[in-house]
Order: sequence, then structure tokens, then C-alpha cells
Amino acid sequence: MSDTRASQPVMRPADAWASGDAYEPYVGRWSRKVAPLFLEWLEIPAERTWLDVGCGTGALCSTILERSAPRAVTGIDRSEAYVAYARGRVGDPRARFEVGDAEALPVETDSCEVAVSGLVLNFVPEPRRMIEEMMRAVQSGGTVAVYVWDYTGGMEMLRRFWDAVIELDRSASPLDEGQRFAICAPGPLERLFRDPGMATVEVRPLEARAHFESFDDFWTPFLGGQGPGASYVMSLEEARRVELREHIRSRLPFRADGSIELSCRAWGARGIDR
Repeated sequence: MSDTRASQPVMRPADAWASGDAYEPYVGRWSRKVAPLFLEWLEIPAERTWLDVGCGTGALCSTILERSAPRAVTGIDRSEAYVAYARGRVGDPRARFEVGDAEALPVETDSCEVAVSGLVLNFVPEPRRMIEEMMRAVQSGGTVAVYVWDYTGGMEMLRRFWDAVIELDRSASPLDEGQRFAICAPGPLERLFRDPGMATVEVRPLEARAHFESFDDFWTPFLGGQGPGASYVMSLEEARRVELREHIRSRLPFRADGSIELSCRAWGARGIDR
């Protein structure tokens, strides 16, 4: 690696969230693996009213409908494209999807019994404000819960990606989600839930596996431009993109059949609103 590249100031590409079709193979499919573990842990009784904050393409909403027998589920997301995607693929009459801000939820106070969020908290400018809004939305004694990736190691797809990026270009270190999102760890998550006054706060790992049929199955979703890693890839000139692709390929643990198996860990946090 040249000294010039190492010393160049990095320009942070904007985190893009504009295509449900591109998001699903990148991260959505792995969220769908973690969501059942999250709901199993929460043990919410049937016939409850749910709110999904930052619903994205509907991965968590779909799992709630399939596994938790809700009375109703409302999904809120800032991305009009993601809301349109969810509306087009979740046809259950118990579900509705609306465009809205996690820090100023377009819902009435005490309007639900469970407020959840998957893989969104760390992307919100003021995470505490989001948690406070979720608390406002739930009735007294209701559940507020989130899950986020373990960016420092447990979400191995992203960890291996950023390690390879930084090996080629140290100036990209500030883009590393493990550095950007210190909130995605047990201590910070527990404090975030306790500070607004929630009771019975608990944080735990949610362990799944990510299986890739081939290197193309691993790499191609990064070309969709959704989220920090893929946004970074698409900000590169073609020659550097190819260099990064081959650098990652050389460091992945391929099985004999060419497939790849990686850890896929998230941190779940939950509290009971007083």
C-alpha cells in the first residue's frame, strides 16, 4: 500500500437506503434469520398490537406476522422505497406501512403494546430519542426491544469486509461500522435502555449463521449500493473495486464445494416501559 493512499483523507460516502431489491440480498436476508431468534426471546403473547420502527423491507414485520399472532403490526420507515417494497410484498391485512421518522414517530401515545426495531438504532442520529419515542408509543408495561449487528466481530460478513478494506486503505478506518457504531455492544445498549427509566432491562446475543453458495453470492450484494459497506464499494473507481474484491476473496474461508459459512451475530436489547 502506498504512503499516498494511506495519508489521503477519506470522503465518507453517504449511507444509501433507496432500493428494497438491492437491500434484501445484502442484509435483509440475514435480518430474516435473526428475527425469529429475537421474537422467541421476547415471548410476546398473541393478539398484541406491534410497532416496527425502521421496518425497512419488512423482514421483522413478516416474521411477527408469521410467528407472534399479532392483532396488528405497523411498520414505519424513512425510506419511501423501502415502504413501497414492504407494502408490495406483505399482503397480510393486519399489517400497514407508513413513511416516518424514528425520532418523531407518526403514531399516537400509548397506541401499541410492543415497539420493536431491527438493525436501525445505530443509524439514527439520536438513538436515545428513538428509544424515548418507542417508549411513548407503548402502553404502560409494554415492551420496547431492538436488535443490532455485532459489528466488531459477530457479524462476520461485515467484519471481514471492513478488515479487508482497511488493509488496503488505512484512511478508510473511520468508515468501519465497528468503529462508527460503538453503541452496538452490551454495555452501551443497556445504558441506553436504563437511562430513560425502563424496567427489567436485558441484553443478549442472537446467534445465527450466514451461508453463501459461492463468492459471487457473498460479493454481488455489495454492488447494490445499500448501506455503508456497499455504498463504499460503489464509491470506488473500478480498478480499486476489483482490487478490493480479490483481496476479500483471498481471505475468506471457502469450503470444499466453494461455499462460505460465517457467523451472523446480533445484540438484542429489551426493556419494559414503566
